Amino acid sequence: MMIDRVSSINLIQQGKNAGWNNQVNRTAQTDSITLSAEAMEKSELYRANALVASASDVRLDRIAELKEKIKDPSYINDTIINATADKIMGALGL
Repeated sequence: MMIDRVSSINLIQQGKNAGWNNQVNRTAQTDSITLSAEAMEKSELYRANALVASASDVRLDRIAELKEKIKDPSYINDTIINATADKIMGALGL
């Protein structure tokens, strides 16, 4: 017994040649987002807070030393006050 080729299967092959495109049509559109000024500001503040939180510049020994000095009434005088004011103004860029 011999089985001949079924003609309907051949139609599947013909469909490929009939102009069907196997590629997905892609449009030139791109996704985009925009952030408000408030969102940008909050992002900067979040990064600044994270940076400060991760900094290990706190010197507990120096803080304890300064607390002891401030308890002494003779420590705070015009020289100390002026030097501290100058340092604050210099840090602020004034």
